[in-house]
Amino acid sequence: MQLARRLFVFALALTAAAPVLVSAQGRAPQEGKDYTVLKSPIPVESGGKIEVLEFFQYSCPHCFSFDPYLTAWRKKLPADVEYKRIPINWDNSTLPHVRIYYTLEALGKLEDMHQKVFIAIQKNRQPMLNPEQIADFMAANGIDRKQWLDTYNSFSVAARANRAGQIWRAYKVDGTPMMAVDGRYMTAPSMVGSREGALVVLDYLIQRSRTDRGKK
Repeated sequence: MQLARRLFVFALALTAAAPVLVSAQGRAPQEGKDYTVLKSPIPVESGGKIEVLEFFQYSCPHCFSFDPYLTAWRKKLPADVEYKRIPINWDNSTLPHVRIYYTLEALGKLEDMHQKVFIAIQKNRQPMLNPEQIADFMAANGIDRKQWLDTYNSFSVAARANRAGQIWRAYKVDGTPMMAVDGRYMTAPSMVGSREGALVVLDYLIQRSRTDRGKK
């Protein structure tokens, strides 16, 4: 029920909101409308780089539709930006999706398989929740079945999944897709009103983070 409500609110906001950034006045993104500032900044794990976090779910159709935009945008990121995805599960029912992400990452198969997992769930209506069925899917895509299951069930993947939960809860994420910049700023297509506009806001927040860091 909670997930359905989140998706409904997202869709409503995306439909109703105007494209605020592509205006004749060239207005800059507005705090409280296009992005929020966290009252208590969250420490980043990117060292000297500006950290951009993408909070997503494989089961979220809006994440699926936003992914191609993010993929193209991410290829142009400057060297001082570190980009990370944080998979989310609101409850244990979709925890396998989080484990899928970190298993693919551990096996070095994320670039090859990330979009395929999205397609399997969103277009082909495969739940991808049963570990054995997940292993069959990965084997059909050229990943050794035993190696997959050993990694999927490993302590390290469980630890990464647990850490992901700690991160998105610290940011108080209540819907997806959502983006965080340098532990201080949050934005989302549902806030801005378009996927393209959200990327403009992300660029703005990255530059603002550079300025913030320069003042320290």
